[in-house]
Amino acid sequence: MRRTFKAFSYRDFRLMWAGAFTSSVGTWMQEVAQNWLILTLTGSTALLGLDAFLGEAPFLAFSLFGGVLADRVDRRRILLGSQMIQMSSAILLAGLILTGHIQVWIILTLSFVVGFAQSFGGPAYAALVPTLVDKEDLPNAVALNSIQFNLARVVGPVLAGVAFYRLGAFACFGLNAVSFLAPIAALLVLTRGGITAPPAPEPVLQSLKTGLRTVRDDKSIRGLVVLAFVGSFCSMPLVTFLPVFAKNVFHQDAKGYSHLLAAFGIGAIVGAVGVATLGQVRRKGALAVSMQMVFGALMAGFALSRQPILSYALLGLAGASMMVVFAMFMTLVQANVEDRLRGRVVSVYSLAFRGAMPLASLIVVSLFGSLFPVSSVLVAAGCVLIAQGSIVLLSPLGAAIRSL
Repeated sequence: MRRTFKAFSYRDFRLMWAGAFTSSVGTWMQEVAQNWLILTLTGSTALLGLDAFLGEAPFLAFSLFGGVLADRVDRRRILLGSQMIQMSSAILLAGLILTGHIQVWIILTLSFVVGFAQSFGGPAYAALVPTLVDKEDLPNAVALNSIQFNLARVVGPVLAGVAFYRLGAFACFGLNAVSFLAPIAALLVLTRGGITAPPAPEPVLQSLKTGLRTVRDDKSIRGLVVLAFVGSFCSMPLVTFLPVFAKNVFHQDAKGYSHLLAAFGIGAIVGAVGVATLGQVRRKGALAVSMQMVFGALMAGFALSRQPILSYALLGLAGASMMVVFAMFMTLVQANVEDRLRGRVVSVYSLAFRGAMPLASLIVVSLFGSLFPVSSVLVAAGCVLIAQGSIVLLSPLGAAIRSL
């Protein structure tokens, strides 16, 4: 048990973990309320896909520059700015709901604003976490950080269900705004995490090219980036279509949707705890790619299931396998790059991982989701199995990853 939670022995990591967990709970509360609000106001699954696209699309344009900034400026200051923008957006949405002036175009616009803030905050946070612990405890820190996000995935929807039914959507947005005070307070008292040796002045584009060249020249990191893109692209329809499955397949309300999210989140927590306990297990790459194939099979099983209990079980197992994959991928990326390049390399990985989400939302969800939600998830599952199998078994990149 002590090995499982080793990173908590570091004061700064504990503070940042607690702050990030509180904020993630608020974010998931808003996510549940926002998805259900859009579906209720418009009845359109296409707009659900568009909202997901606008929330993630800024990563396509700005995350690489966010990585450059994370290697040049104090990462704590970048995160403070990101948190303030996201908090302001939540306050505005809560106010508009309370006064009855909320409109779908405003929700979509603020999703893009929040995505913009996260495109800089994400690389800064990912590059900050390894500096809060010693190198030998990095895998444990990455896994515990995954636990906080997925624990919030469970707690957030449950609290959202209570707040939504008792106080309305306003409460979910308002509580999310308040939740940002926790990471802001944590960032203000951190003693570790600053850039001790600022890099020599270098043009931004040249600095960006250095990061891209690092990824290009390291076959294992390049392979992880490719697999992260494929896995994220193919898994996005499952997450985005959960409200559609709840409403149209299982004929449930927002409470049923929150239960589906909770099942997925509980599984993800179990997977992350497993990664934290394993710690320095050998052949992380081989284990991760194997679990990604398992995830594809579980996705297909969920799409075909019409029994709620079986669907909850399949979602839980899918969440566990997905968390093992991405926690190990991130650990391998973090452990195989120098700190002076970490922001840029992580931003390339984040671009692949999160940048695939808006593309999946736009292509799969928006174009095919309203007519073929079940078929779309099945096709995505097939893509996971075929694409991952081809890359891992036939490509030199797969051999490099399996050797890690």
